[in-house]
Amino acid sequence: MEKFKNLPFIKQIRQSVGLQRFMLLTGLIIILIFVLAAIFAPLLAPFSYSQSKADGISFATQATPDAKHLLGTTVGGLDVLSRVIWGSRTALYTILVSVVASLFLGTFLGLISGYFGGWLDRILVAIADAIYSFPSLLLAIVMAIMLNTTGGSIFGGIMSAGISITVVFVPQYLRVVRSEVMKIKNEAYIDSAKAIGASTTRILFRHVLKNSTRTLPVIITMNAAEAILTLAGLGFLGLGIEPSAAAEWGYDLNRSISDVTAGIWWTALFPGFAIVIVVIGITLLGEGLNDLADPRLRIRRKPTPFSAKDDEKGADK
Repeated sequence: MEKFKNLPFIKQIRQSVGLQRFMLLTGLIIILIFVLAAIFAPLLAPFSYSQSKADGISFATQATPDAKHLLGTTVGGLDVLSRVIWGSRTALYTILVSVVASLFLGTFLGLISGYFGGWLDRILVAIADAIYSFPSLLLAIVMAIMLNTTGGSIFGGIMSAGISITVVFVPQYLRVVRSEVMKIKNEAYIDSAKAIGASTTRILFRHVLKNSTRTLPVIITMNAAEAILTLAGLGFLGLGIEPSAAAEWGYDLNRSISDVTAGIWWTALFPGFAIVIVVIGITLLGEGLNDLADPRLRIRRKPTPFSAKDDEKGADK
């Protein structure tokens, strides 16, 4: 059992108390449901994301929720529940592509920029500041337009949306890692590694990198939530995943605008609810991790009666 206590998130949950533990557990439960829905979408969804008929009979359009269609159908006769479940897979793919790509690229650039400094550092920081000064959604829209040559494939659509979001996230990782590296490179153990003849590559990836990425899990959770919102924004504007290639919550919201004015609430409620719940879950997890990572926000456990008695005995001695 001891080895499981130090697993990621298990250790953080054991260290947390009160509100911190509530945020961590709630966030983890929501994210777990989201990930499981994405992985097992073919088994959980009653129909395919683009299926509008079964047994040769077309589904009724804009049908109210019933036993056959638990969340109703859209104006195109698509099952809303199936679209919501399949949309979780599209969202998960986009999060993985955007966060992983920006994490590796931003961390590498921040490592190089902070350690070597000089003209390379000034150029990278200038580019990062220029990108960071633009509104994130506007920049993602520009990149999506430039990369929108998907031809209807889900792979191309996810890569297009993921890369456009990656461009927005890279400066964040670069700035955070660069700041940590600039402090770490002047530490005594780095000078000792240089003195014994350690190569620059070994120093960078064995010593500097390991000690400059401690705050990244918090940033990853925040960026994952932002990726969901950015993807939904692109889909709402018709610049995200091709509707014929995959289900996407933002696109479904766009298609339901006219439904809302006609009193048809279910086509907009459930995709919007999915976006809100997943973003809340990821944000709660990030806030919980942030509280544990910051000593000023960390809540310490109250001493148990046994430990309090021991302290009193120690003081008497």
